[in-house]
Amino acid sequence: SKEESGFAAPPLVSQGVMMVAVGYDIAPKGHMDTMVLQVRRSLVFLVQQYPAIRGVYLCGHSAGAHLAAMVLSTDWTEYGVVPDIKGAVLVSGLYDLEPILHTYVNDALNMSREVAQRNSPMRCIAPPVPAATACEVVVAVAQHDSPEFRRQSQEYGQALRAAGWSVSMLDLAGVDHFDIIEKLSEESYILTQVGEEPPSSL
Repeated sequence: SKEESGFAAPPLVSQGVMMVAVGYDIAPKGHMDTMVLQVRRSLVFLVQQYPAIRGVYLCGHSAGAHLAAMVLSTDWTEYGVVPDIKGAVLVSGLYDLEPILHTYVNDALNMSREVAQRNSPMRCIAPPVPAATACEVVVAVAQHDSPEFRRQSQEYGQALRAAGWSVSMLDLAGVDHFDIIEKLSEESYILTQVGEEPPSSL
């Protein structure tokens, strides 16, 4: 939940970064289409509410990485604004939802194949629009993530790069699916530093 994401704020705020934790209706209350729409609308709200923002950086872990990746695939003409997304840090995410259809996870999500396909970032990659050509995407995965998380991270990063996005791939040693994000509370952690500096500095 957004309430549980505050641990990542102190090191970023201390460097002058404004952090916003976005909430959305999780399953089974939230349908996958609804979740994606809510996160996109949240970004639109922020840009309209704070027009002086000098660029937006997205960060998401696991389901949050999936949603942040869906934000990158947004056709902003439908929303009347074009957020200045300068970077995205996608941590241990799933980018193709079809494999979930055959697991217990879909008991709560209740996705059809069509829903899974249209909400899979891997299937929605388009070349970056002119406003996003300077956007730096970091795709990070943990050494001890499951093989599926590692496979999808590798393939999604490669697909983004092939479509013209600027992508850095990070394979972080000695961490698993959970402490890869929990360590964002540490100022010296590499992903914290990515949030404080342009990812191109990697």
